[in-house]
Amino acid sequence: MAQAEPPANGVPAAQAERFPDYRRSVALKYVKRGFHILLSHSLTIVAIPLAAFGSLELLNLYQQGELDRVIAVAKQTELTFDLITVAGCVSMLAVAILSYFLLRQRPVYLVDFSVFKSPESWTATYARFMAGSRFCGKFSAESLEFQEKILARSGLGQQTSLPPAVACQPPCPSMNMARKEFEEVMFTTVQDLLDKTGVKAKEIGILVVNCSLFNPTPSLAAMVINHFKMRSNIISYNLAGMGCSCSPISIDLARQMLQLYPSTYALVLSTENITQNWYFGNNRSMLMPNCLFRVGGAAMLLSNRRREGWRAKYELLHTVRTHLGANDAAYNCIFQTEDENGTVGVRLSKELMAVAGEALKVNVTTLGPLVLPISEQLLFVANLVMRKLFGKKGLKPYIPDFKLAFNKVCIHTGGRAVIDEIEKQLRLTNDMVEPSRATLYQFGNTSSSSVWYVLAYIESYVGLKRGEKIWQMGFGSGFKCNSAVWRARRRIKNVHPAWENFDIQEMRDHLASLPNHHTKKQA
Repeated sequence: MAQAEPPANGVPAAQAERFPDYRRSVALKYVKRGFHILLSHSLTIVAIPLAAFGSLELLNLYQQGELDRVIAVAKQTELTFDLITVAGCVSMLAVAILSYFLLRQRPVYLVDFSVFKSPESWTATYARFMAGSRFCGKFSAESLEFQEKILARSGLGQQTSLPPAVACQPPCPSMNMARKEFEEVMFTTVQDLLDKTGVKAKEIGILVVNCSLFNPTPSLAAMVINHFKMRSNIISYNLAGMGCSCSPISIDLARQMLQLYPSTYALVLSTENITQNWYFGNNRSMLMPNCLFRVGGAAMLLSNRRREGWRAKYELLHTVRTHLGANDAAYNCIFQTEDENGTVGVRLSKELMAVAGEALKVNVTTLGPLVLPISEQLLFVANLVMRKLFGKKGLKPYIPDFKLAFNKVCIHTGGRAVIDEIEKQLRLTNDMVEPSRATLYQFGNTSSSSVWYVLAYIESYVGLKRGEKIWQMGFGSGFKCNSAVWRARRRIKNVHPAWENFDIQEMRDHLASLPNHHTKKQA
């Protein structure tokens, strides 16, 4: 999802739509949806106490000598109340244990992940970006001025990357160059991941690749399988057209596959291809992606092998997916099409911010019952019911404190305004949101892989303690808002190569100098 910044001179009114306050119209049905997901595990939740009760009762009978007497009575074939009690406890214990093993889900571990570090030759400074736009001769003077103003206010820094086919003068986008971009981004990232985990390509049983706008034949998944010579019975999926929120979708798909195939590895790849999707027209609503989208990619290795738990970085706790595609405005707000001159690009509609707010509302209220403490859930539901019964006037909506549920948050870097509004509406601290701002600054909008660059920043400069919870949140076309919740398995702090030598203070100073900067400048 690409988010336009607040309007300035020359910025169209379509981009001035505010991110709506999702808290004003929370629907009870979405809260019910979250509780329904929670209750779907009720049999397992009930089985554990039953097993504990049965075990304690048997232990009590043994300590009192009742078991010996029961055995003696049983030998004489005279049933007593104690024998019935023992039989009941044993049966209850057996049913509980059987239910537990039949109904429990396999753990899903994130063994490790890698993010792409582009060559220095791919660096797209402001000056290089504008020089390329002028030299190609495709943009009018008004469009060049518009791009320059948007770029200056975007929150992007001077180190973002563009592929050679776009950055060269003149640009030379082609199918061949698009393939080379994917190969450079994903092959190097996957190889780095395999090297540091020690897992061989032939050990991988599941492969999920997501790239929204570039889908050649053979597929991108087939390109990966061919390059790394993976085994012939690998379960592979190639997800296309699902936008910037697709990484949590890919993780969820891998999770479902790992429930079906025991003792295996799943490789998940998230990227977006810039080469074939650069817009060479003058429609302002389609020029925004040029200003924000940059090269990026991430590779994640998951496993359901319990022996991987000792070295895995994270364990997947929840995935919550929200799709508003049944609504016409949501379906059309990010749309790949031709402009009035037949030039293909991605159009951002003026309803984008309103749709994003609605998607956030649905996703957050579904996620809440799964992650919030009971006290926060009771206060939230009570407030919601009271407002439904007695009207909304005079009774402010209660906003659950998500800081009690999560220690770290990875927000998709769709734009500076989106990050600011999510920080405000979810009452997050600036420290929780700064990794997302840093990722937008250093890498731009890298589409579905952006949440992994955010997590890489957290590992590099913040660190995580065992047991801390991480919330990854993505927005994308369709329209979708998807979340993934992870728990750290161990203490983690290591600098990713992509984040080496990053100047945090320079980023803070740059963002503080921008207009409408909603956070305090860091010391």
